[in-house]
Amino acid sequence: MNIKDAKEQIKNAIRVYFSKDDFGNFIIPPERQRPVFLMGPPGIGKTAIMAQIARELGVGLLSYSMTHHTRQSALGLPFITKKVYGGREYDISEYTMSEIIAAVYEVMEASGLREGILFLDEINCVSETLAPAMLQFLQYKTFGRHRVPDGWIVVTAGNPPEYNKSVREFDTVTWDRLKRIDIEPDFEAWKAFAFEQGVHPAVTTYLEARTEDFYSVEQTAGGKQFVTARGWVDLSDMLHLYEEKGIAVDGRLISQYLQKPEVAARFAIYYDLFQKYRSDYQIDAILAGEASADILNRAKAARFDERYSLLGLLLDSLSGDIRQVRELDSAGRLLLDALRAVKADLEAGTALSAALEAQMAAIEGRIERGLAAQSLQSGDRRTLQRAARGLEELLGITGKTPGADMAACAEFYREYADQKAERAASAGAKLEHAFTFCEQAFGQGQELLILVTELTLSEPCAWFIAAFGSAGYRRHNKGLLFHERQKELIAKLDALDE
Repeated sequence: MNIKDAKEQIKNAIRVYFSKDDFGNFIIPPERQRPVFLMGPPGIGKTAIMAQIARELGVGLLSYSMTHHTRQSALGLPFITKKVYGGREYDISEYTMSEIIAAVYEVMEASGLREGILFLDEINCVSETLAPAMLQFLQYKTFGRHRVPDGWIVVTAGNPPEYNKSVREFDTVTWDRLKRIDIEPDFEAWKAFAFEQGVHPAVTTYLEARTEDFYSVEQTAGGKQFVTARGWVDLSDMLHLYEEKGIAVDGRLISQYLQKPEVAARFAIYYDLFQKYRSDYQIDAILAGEASADILNRAKAARFDERYSLLGLLLDSLSGDIRQVRELDSAGRLLLDALRAVKADLEAGTALSAALEAQMAAIEGRIERGLAAQSLQSGDRRTLQRAARGLEELLGITGKTPGADMAACAEFYREYADQKAERAASAGAKLEHAFTFCEQAFGQGQELLILVTELTLSEPCAWFIAAFGSAGYRRHNKGLLFHERQKELIAKLDALDE
């Protein structure tokens, strides 16, 4: 299955494992809750989906790579203690608490979450001395004498033997105690993640045309050559930052992330061409509704690959504006809740500064707990920080009476809401100009179907259209629905022929 399907399988397993009866007992006892084992090639996104799952389910997360652990760090250190058996005292060996188990308790204390996921990566590549303890852990969820706390689900991951010479085969007894999920690279599943995360459009448009370059690992005479989903995402981050800081992107940078020379060379050529399109087409002018006749004529005459790159540039710019609107909207909701609490405090006679500081502390606490739980994504953190910054700005307001203070808070929020509305109106206008330009350049061609499809796949863009509407999207969404229905009917007919 692909990584998206695996994510749903894990979420469903966790929901079931967390189910309790009327007396608060786990319906499936913790000792019978099989650890999940994700088997898949490296760099496919196994670690990334665990953070997404923890965030979406509101549970803690602790991640470890087992290749970095020794028997002592996983199992604990031995010490001598005394025990009395049958009236006689004996010296026996016990173990201190495992570093891993102790870290679970630390996450619980710091995050305030009693339920979570213990994610152990590269579980089948542990050292020879750790292997017996690891197998015992997979079967009984204990390191030494210490168990994983109830309410914490064990998820593990490993690479198939063809990708890692250090892989150790598990015996049937061990496999029979694991919930195994095999994952394969899948560009379409990754693409939805890429849109949500704002992966560089040069990456997504290149891979759309050359999906065979999305994931590849092969052994050559000169060693292993590979490209992975992780490599594309990390390269995307560097492309964004290099462009922002005005640093030239060259083949040497690209080859540091795409460690297959022919793929790195192809993408380097494409990236230069993509940047030329960005300069020639003047994306800002198109989205402002001011595209020149020359730009329009060039788009009309362009080959499909150039048109697709142009669509990627338009979507990237639109997505950036839409993410800002969404962040403003999310932070605005937090800010409104905080100001309602401030209002209640002011009516009770609390000073404005004290009320605001209490709300700021509450937001900072959410950030700290989220970081401790390893479930706070960068976008969520910025949203919380934006709300905290708004409250900090309000600290400068020093009214003489509670009524004046509340009026100042209300005015501040109105200005914030106006700023969000202005940003949303600007993003909406750009979206309509994009549709108008594509209609003029491509008529009713497949480019408009692609534009609507990509907007639908992009979770932030889909949110924006649902929240603020889009006349251009409505004009062409029926075509998308018809196209999807047509594909469904063709698939059914093909199935009848088999």
